[in-house]
Amino acid sequence: MFLVVGLLIVFGMVFGGFALAGGHFDVIIAAAPLEFMMIFGAAIGAFVIGNSLDTIKATGAGIGKIAGGPKWKAQDYQDLLVLLFALTKTMKAKGVVALEAHIEKPEDSAIFKRYPKILKDHHATDFICDTLRMMTMNLDDPHQVEAAMEKQLEKHHHEAHGASHALQSMADGLPALGIVAAVLGIVKTMGAITEPPAVLGGMIGKALVGTFLGVFLAYGIVGPMASRLVQVLDEEHQFYKIIMDVLVAHLHGNAAQVSVEIGRGSVPSPLAPSFAKLEEALNNMPNDA
Repeated sequence: MFLVVGLLIVFGMVFGGFALAGGHFDVIIAAAPLEFMMIFGAAIGAFVIGNSLDTIKATGAGIGKIAGGPKWKAQDYQDLLVLLFALTKTMKAKGVVALEAHIEKPEDSAIFKRYPKILKDHHATDFICDTLRMMTMNLDDPHQVEAAMEKQLEKHHHEAHGASHALQSMADGLPALGIVAAVLGIVKTMGAITEPPAVLGGMIGKALVGTFLGVFLAYGIVGPMASRLVQVLDEEHQFYKIIMDVLVAHLHGNAAQVSVEIGRGSVPSPLAPSFAKLEEALNNMPNDA
């Protein structure tokens, strides 16, 4: 929704101001289709040249994230804390053997199946299960486990940001491509130098539309979209950081409820469940672990 509102404001202020200043749209309307084809078409081509297929696909998915916002909502953060509470409590109370049934086949686990959205996210599920699996293999040094988890998170975060970097590179190149289109327009104008001033003025105006579109697309649309995607990815990354905080706290010997309370402190403030709400969710948790 905010993407649409922002675009309406950008277009309204730019073209509304142009109209109020007495500008005429006939030159822009006549030149825009071909100029847009040259500038944005070249930008898409450069994007394809400069990125792998995985990054191109991730950028397409990233456009959806820009429009829809972060994947994880307030209920998902609460569900994650309850899930981690159930797993760490099972490990502490019933031992490694009881836990293995849940981490070896999470799709069949009574605990995981209560939270299908988390279970569907392969990175979150694998991150939880792989870390708990390391603990069952007697890797119980909190500092070693934390270091291993940080490396995994850093790799995932770096790969996820490939899409935002690709979009920002496109934004950085658009003004230059706008100049390319404008230069071609000037070349065309110089080829018609014998025409009367009124005709030459129109041709120069059309050429300058290319410069306008390049800068407008870069700083009014694509650049802000790249910035928004960075924000969304950073917020989604925090979801996985909570997993690390809870499991490391568990390794330090804290009770399951204390560990999830430590994790609750890492939840983004607008999405964090209150202490009372989380406690109620933990108390109402089915006892089928």
